[in-house]
Amino acid sequence: MSGVLVVAEARRGELREVSFELLGAAATLSGPVRVLLVGDAPADALNVPGVEEVLTVASPREHFEPHLQAEAVKQAIARLQPAVVLAPHSLDGLSYAAAVAAELDLGFASDVIAIEDGPAVTRGAYAHRLVARLEFPGKATTVLTVRPGAYEAVAPGGGSARVTPADFAPDESLAAVEHLGYVEPEIAGEDITAANLVLALGRGVPDADTFAELEGVAEAINATVAASRPLVDAGFVSATRQVGQSGRTVKPKVYLALGISGAVQHLAGVRAGTVIAVNTDPAAPIFQAADYGAVADLREVARELPQHFR
Repeated sequence: MSGVLVVAEARRGELREVSFELLGAAATLSGPVRVLLVGDAPADALNVPGVEEVLTVASPREHFEPHLQAEAVKQAIARLQPAVVLAPHSLDGLSYAAAVAAELDLGFASDVIAIEDGPAVTRGAYAHRLVARLEFPGKATTVLTVRPGAYEAVAPGGGSARVTPADFAPDESLAAVEHLGYVEPEIAGEDITAANLVLALGRGVPDADTFAELEGVAEAINATVAASRPLVDAGFVSATRQVGQSGRTVKPKVYLALGISGAVQHLAGVRAGTVIAVNTDPAAPIFQAADYGAVADLREVARELPQHFR
């Protein structure tokens, strides 16, 4: 068995960003890359450089149905015999990936943030207090769900792959879920994963008044506020703003880290173009990951930011 099978994800007829992130992850691994797309979505967009084949499977349902998706993935594995199957670590991906691996006795890991040939993967462990490296000896095929944002998304199209209908289809009688409709979640404030400028605040923020002051600074420089876990635990900010292994992955152009020590669990969620760190501790690990850094009081630095970010 060799190569990579990427299971694309679509919703309401549109490919989701994580599909292109999975293609970015597949490009780092050895062997041919093939893509499986179940349902009605623009398959040509998945034809990117490095992809050998895009297989499309017509679904008897207009919406996502986990049992039909699982059956299509199992049939694709049987036909293609991949060494690695990449699926999104999403609500949809979690509804079929582990079940497929269990039923076929395959290797499996979820919420993966890095993958090496072998395969060997990196993910959080013990409530994300540790980082674990996992291998899968004796498993010819391993299914992995990859955390959204862990890999850079590739640009759609531009490849020379074959885009062909698969010679298999899931049996509609397997469907067991009735789709009632979509309800959009309420998001408190701007989505931190879509921000270009993130003002990230950490344990160095001493109290709620200081946090409120820094929120004002963020508004003045048109930045999105994010936080490390201590501020979420303290109740200063909601968990939707948390960056790290137990939070979300952000990919801004600039990441301003104020009062963040830079533990590996936090840095696992940072994929920024430029990292600027401010901390009073010159030995803080954040400086090892920063492009620019200052050993200074975060409040003094923050008050000067509106003069430099307009």
